[in-house]
Amino acid sequence: MIVLNINWGGALTTTFGGIAIGFIALIIMVVCFELLDKFMTYRLKSKKAKQGIDVNKLTNSDLHVPAGDTAAIAMALHLYFNDFHEEESNVITIKRIERRYSPWSSKIYGINTYVK
Repeated sequence: MIVLNINWGGALTTTFGGIAIGFIALIIMVVCFELLDKFMTYRLKSKKAKQGIDVNKLTNSDLHVPAGDTAAIAMALHLYFNDFHEEESNVITIKRIERRYSPWSSKIYGINTYVK
């Protein structure tokens, strides 16, 4: 009879700990994005109030940046930050050195060599 004594405590702790960390990170990101949206709306409202526009009459479409503008800004930032990297030639050069004998691959130095 074979008896297996497996300790699953460490594996279960690691698994559920990793899942919990993932969910906590997602929750933190959702909260950060919601707070960022509220902060940006507050800033836009304060700018409109400084311009003399009645903030209470504004709709949601007046307070949010259109998706096309967001995509254009994201593309501009992407192109700007990728411009700092220099272009690579994408050519790999391998210099082959040919050696006829190497003691590392020699069978005479194997572990089964018997001394008489």
